[in-house]
Amino acid sequence: MKYTVSIEIALPREQVVQLISDPAHMPKWLRGLVLHEPLNGAHGRLGTTSRVVFQTGKRRMEATETITRVDPEDLHTAPSSVVVHYDREITGKGMWQAQRDRIIDAGPNTTVWESQSEFRFDGLMMRLVALFMPGLFRKQSRRHMQDFKAFAEHGTDVRQNPN
Repeated sequence: MKYTVSIEIALPREQVVQLISDPAHMPKWLRGLVLHEPLNGAHGRLGTTSRVVFQTGKRRMEATETITRVDPEDLHTAPSSVVVHYDREITGKGMWQAQRDRIIDAGPNTTVWESQSEFRFDGLMMRLVALFMPGLFRKQSRRHMQDFKAFAEHGTDVRQNPN
């Protein structure tokens, strides 16, 4: 299953890149994130593998994230004319996901975050969910983006309002 979602953020691209790539900010906008720790390498660098843990209600999901593309290599010094690419593969029990993010300068105080997701599942139940309810995955991705937008533009922390 593949889909693409995007959102416009009312901040300069450099500021968006700084906020989105700082692991200290992740729990503030990435709903349910319990842990994101590099197992090797440095956070956000090509080839780095991290352990990622999410908690939603009583459901806990652990996965391994591997950074597969960072372009340009130093995200923070990219000229505004360059599209920033940040790609990862995430593997967990019964699932694989490729996440390809593009952060695009759309004006002096506007950034577009475009995210393409691809999922593959091993288990029959998740395959059926993906087949018959693909909107659930798209909705979750859009919610993460909206949470990031609220955090970036207004300082809204999802931990303060978990609904």
